[in-house]
Amino acid sequence: MKTMKKEFMFSVSMVLILSLVAGCSTNTSTDKPSASPAGETATKAPEKTAAPSTEKVKITYSMWGSEAEGSETQKAADKFNASQNRIEVKVQAIPWESYMTKLNTQATAGQLPDTGILKEDAVIQWSSDGMLKDVSDMYAGSDSKPLDSLAYKYQGKTVAYAAANEILLLYYNKDMFDKAKVPYPPNVLDKAWTWDQFVAAAKKLTVDKSGKHADEAGFNPQSIVQYGASVENLAWQLETWALSNGGGFYNNDGTAVRIGEDASIEAIQKVADLYLKDKVAPLSVGQTDDGIQRTIIAGTVAMATNGQWNIGTSLNAAKEAGLKYGVAVLPYMKEKVTLNTGGANVVFSQTKHPKEAMEWLKWYTAEENNWGLISSGIWMPTLKKWYTDETLTHKWVDNKNFPPYAEYKSAVVDYAQSTAARPASWFFTNHTTDFNTLLGSALGDVWTGKATAKDAITKNLEALKAANKGKK
Repeated sequence: MKTMKKEFMFSVSMVLILSLVAGCSTNTSTDKPSASPAGETATKAPEKTAAPSTEKVKITYSMWGSEAEGSETQKAADKFNASQNRIEVKVQAIPWESYMTKLNTQATAGQLPDTGILKEDAVIQWSSDGMLKDVSDMYAGSDSKPLDSLAYKYQGKTVAYAAANEILLLYYNKDMFDKAKVPYPPNVLDKAWTWDQFVAAAKKLTVDKSGKHADEAGFNPQSIVQYGASVENLAWQLETWALSNGGGFYNNDGTAVRIGEDASIEAIQKVADLYLKDKVAPLSVGQTDDGIQRTIIAGTVAMATNGQWNIGTSLNAAKEAGLKYGVAVLPYMKEKVTLNTGGANVVFSQTKHPKEAMEWLKWYTAEENNWGLISSGIWMPTLKKWYTDETLTHKWVDNKNFPPYAEYKSAVVDYAQSTAARPASWFFTNHTTDFNTLLGSALGDVWTGKATAKDAITKNLEALKAANKGKK
């Protein structure tokens, strides 16, 4: 779980927020299905049957978090329990550091909870081990289901849905753009900047101590006081640019590595060159997930890429302190791409009550039951109807926590359901933690210019392929 703090989508603050809405406990149900009498004949008088039990089916939901956070989640479960008379949910919080260890121990003992939240990188591994239920039909007959890009899939079956939707965006400081008289980056996908347009704008927004811009004669890159851009270079987010350049990290089913292709290598080098050659970005070694705090909120960078969750976890407070920021779609190299991600809600295969577990998950992840996270900008809705029904979209976006409605709807709501939105690789690929950890380490010298992306990736390509297969 510690690697997730560096390599995964969720920042530490986001993880803690997630833990407020995910839960677990030990399976305490003693209900067993009654067996049919063997050897019955058609002439045998029917036996008396007991009246249907009015006792609730008891299920458990696992979460990572403190005891206090578990208590908060139990309050949500209590509302569900009171809303019907068939199912009772008990929540058990497990500390972040020992969460997966605890689940593995429970799995070995055959004592897994009925349902719970699972690390993004663990979903496909657990599916391949037969530990998760197929939830493809969980939303059958429903008026809406989660966006397709939020489905975790193994061998063509949906084995989990993300608890929340998140996409990558371009944030920018409006005051810096206004001062430089540079047009704001587009919030409409059809008008997205090319990579070259992005770099050109970044040069006009990069300023040295004497007031010279990066595209002006006499500019001194050794005395920069304001950078034009920052592209988050955490390993998992870099896949955005490999895909945008016509490459990728993996093939379509995640079983083969593509990061060694020229298009993938070129994309990563372009990100590095923002600092090394273009002189428009600060140095980042891709090890900490606090990019927006270090750039937009710190007031040192005019525009930066990162996840939508930053609106709720950090930008709202900065906005109240006077920051004027905007949101836009990402620039692109050859294809327009953003990534979807989100921690997974799963139903464990050891449960005796899969239908009840799915009913709880549908209720729990419904927007009205976690509205505070959505209205604050930490989570985005998962169900299609919130993106397609304008009345619901207005209910979601028309509040002080978001940028202006038209801007956010185009740059976020429409963007998230466009062809540009693709699932992050852990939605369909095994062993992504080992792969991303190795890749992040291999690229360390690329960011500082000690090695090229081609040299670093070529040198580590066989190890990256082995990591994709689960081999050390």
